[in-house]
Amino acid sequence: MHNFHDAQELTKALCPDIPVLLNRPHAARRAARYFVDRFPGKSLYAVKANPAPALLKLLFSEGVTHYDVASIDEVRVVHRHLPDAVLCFMHPIKSEAVIREAYFDHGVRVFSLDSIEELEKIERATANAEDLTLCVRIKVASEFAQISLATKFGIDIDDSKSLLMRTRQTAENLGICFHVGSQAMTPLAYVHALERVRTAIVEASVTVDIVNVGGGFPSIYPDMAPPSLNHYFSAIDRNFEDLPISYSAELWCEPGRALAAEYNSLVVKVEQRRGTELYINDGAYGSLFDAAHLGWRFPVQLLNDHVEAPAATEFSFYGPTCDDMDHMAGPFLLPDTVKAGDYIEIGMLGAYGSAMRTQFNGYGSTDDYDVRDEPMASLYVGENLDRTDRDNIVSFPGA
Repeated sequence: MHNFHDAQELTKALCPDIPVLLNRPHAARRAARYFVDRFPGKSLYAVKANPAPALLKLLFSEGVTHYDVASIDEVRVVHRHLPDAVLCFMHPIKSEAVIREAYFDHGVRVFSLDSIEELEKIERATANAEDLTLCVRIKVASEFAQISLATKFGIDIDDSKSLLMRTRQTAENLGICFHVGSQAMTPLAYVHALERVRTAIVEASVTVDIVNVGGGFPSIYPDMAPPSLNHYFSAIDRNFEDLPISYSAELWCEPGRALAAEYNSLVVKVEQRRGTELYINDGAYGSLFDAAHLGWRFPVQLLNDHVEAPAATEFSFYGPTCDDMDHMAGPFLLPDTVKAGDYIEIGMLGAYGSAMRTQFNGYGSTDDYDVRDEPMASLYVGENLDRTDRDNIVSFPGA
């Protein structure tokens, strides 16, 4: 694969007519090393954020050896490319056939659950195995997250006592897990969730071997500047140490966005301009699902050799399909000089961009290349790399 310094150099050399994903392996390596070195426990990469084999292998080479898989296809992909990786099947609802294949064919020993029914499925599908690590998912709030994950999975604390006691009888190692939602903008999200973990443990009076704080670790986007991840890690560590758990209990997390977001950006071509609406060659059914359906504002820049006007005009995007829903409202700030034939780089798409891509309406083809420049924003360099330890973790979004 030919490497380029940046998107500008690539577009001058190739003048691409289809969208181009730009890979930044150095950015993903940096993120992986930060979690491996700084998180006070074990980091499981959430494969759903970006299942690209090259990224999986890169993270493994930097010490991320455990993978949060949520489907049998993710199990197969990771096991095929990383046979020595530890696979943790963290989807709380699975078919018996899937559990059986994961356990007997791919060596999966870690499963999550949030009901007695799921526990019984795991027992039957694994032939009452005695080497299981079972993590009971409890329901926690998502009030500090940009995307809520508070309703679909997780058992209420008031109902968790019997499930924890019953799971303790089956599991070689018992865990409790939760998810505070995607893009949690303050460490308080984890502090509040860990208080619910405390309540669940005390009421069930069980020995807990693993506390898994899940994902939700943020990245930087326009109008979303979270505190340093170090403050999240410090708050989690302090509250984990105060839990009534086994002295040898392990702390886990499941970063997805935080490990993958800076890995990719996207180069798109402007096919037409109508006022402040730009018709581009990727969109809601391609790499920009979040921009269309969640109103996510990604950083953008116009790739142009000429002297730039300020990026002060608010644009919206239309994607290439025939569907009106192929619309990204933004606003995306670009110079008012942008015109048909220009190229735009859209940053921070390593998390969920390529994972959500479809072939709807015959679109979806991309090229990809490695580049050497820095991502448009990073939590791992400069002033964002705050390694100080704060005793006061009461920080709120925007504070």
